[in-house]
Amino acid sequence: MSFMRMAAVALAFVLVTGVAASAQPKAAPTGPVAQSQELNSPDAAPTTDVDVTSDGPSSGPPVSGISIVALFKSADIIVKAVMTLLVLASLWSWAIIINKSIALGTVRRKADRFEKTFWSGMSLDELYQQFAQRADHPLAAVFMAGVREWRRAFEHNPPSEAKIPRINERIDKAMSVTILRETDGLERQLGFLATVGATAPFVGLFGTVWGIMNSFSAIAARHDTTLATVAPGIAEALFATAMGLLAAIPAVIFYNKFVNDIGRYSARLEGFADELSAILSRQLDEKAR
Repeated sequence: MSFMRMAAVALAFVLVTGVAASAQPKAAPTGPVAQSQELNSPDAAPTTDVDVTSDGPSSGPPVSGISIVALFKSADIIVKAVMTLLVLASLWSWAIIINKSIALGTVRRKADRFEKTFWSGMSLDELYQQFAQRADHPLAAVFMAGVREWRRAFEHNPPSEAKIPRINERIDKAMSVTILRETDGLERQLGFLATVGATAPFVGLFGTVWGIMNSFSAIAARHDTTLATVAPGIAEALFATAMGLLAAIPAVIFYNKFVNDIGRYSARLEGFADELSAILSRQLDEKAR
């Protein structure tokens, strides 16, 4: 009986010792065995950098360069009208700029040649006959106007000394009117450049405001404030502003240049008219004696 009790106690001790040993945590393996276990374990954490590149579809639109044609096609009808108006104004401004540059250069060269001929020593009658059929520039036109009025004073008889002041006045008046007429011809179409330079930025600003209004309308309709929703309208708005500046800046620059050039040429005409008036007045005094 005592033997059986001792055997039962020994069996119970062995069982308790085995359970306690199995309940203790195992030590982490080291060395090659540990590396092998980490590689084979399905729950092991990754030991290298994780590639987070997504192969699925992107949530945003693809980024591409700005296309002027695409901006124009996607614009609102009002913005399209603004852009078209500004393009036409810019093209017409450049046509005026090129034409006026050529015209002013031509009259300056012809004026140089005429003055060289005028001061070459030829008589007034010879010059009058030479330029009677081809007074194709302002300086020759002023000369023809003054000499024509001077020649009328000798159509019948030489003028008396009492009539000389009135004849000089008529000569001066004829040349002054010719200067005004020729200057007005040179200034023709400059008003369009002034108008484009003054109004094109405001027309472009109108397109800008309208494009921004479209952007806010798109936000309100889609309940979305992402860049893809706002960007098209803003791009249209800024493009309209750029078109306005593109039309206005050259118009203002060349308008100021042409006004200065015509002002200097007008002063040249007035100086020549004063010199011619003095010569004709001297001729009248000699004829009246």
